[in-house]
Amino acid sequence: MSRFLLPFGVFLVLLGFLFVGLKLNPREVPSPLIGKPVPEFTLPQLHEPAKAFSPQSMRGRVWLLNVWASWCVSCRDEHPLLVDFAKNHQVAIVGLNYKDKPDDAQAWLAQLGDPYTLSVSDLEGRVGIDFGVYGVPETFVIDKQGVIRYKQIGAVTVDALQGKILPLIRELDQG
Repeated sequence: MSRFLLPFGVFLVLLGFLFVGLKLNPREVPSPLIGKPVPEFTLPQLHEPAKAFSPQSMRGRVWLLNVWASWCVSCRDEHPLLVDFAKNHQVAIVGLNYKDKPDDAQAWLAQLGDPYTLSVSDLEGRVGIDFGVYGVPETFVIDKQGVIRYKQIGAVTVDALQGKILPLIRELDQG
């Protein structure tokens, strides 16, 4: 009888992990970068490659970093929301164009609208790797000190924007 208790106990523990795992939302993968400074980088601007951008230039401002690409279907879904958001809110949105051809990215923005204060080209995806990006789109809320406060995995939705991103921006802007 006792030789069956150990396997049965292990089975119950595994069953418990399964039930806990089934209740988790796969879109809410915690980022190890939350609460940590933005990775340092310098990249050429998409529209003016002779000019570079570094996160240091955003110190003192709350801003969003949106990782996108012209080949990304979900980016196309979130794009109208970002264009509308850019018109109505006073927060800078920096676009990180991820593993994309600059000509394709520029054409995409010309066709669909450009919500970005500026976009930078991450041709090889190295900065995306530093940010822990494993799929586009992803959006980061960054505070005035250059610390990542939130990461939206996948397309920004109206619910995410109104329920999480905007309240956090207002809170960080007051601080």
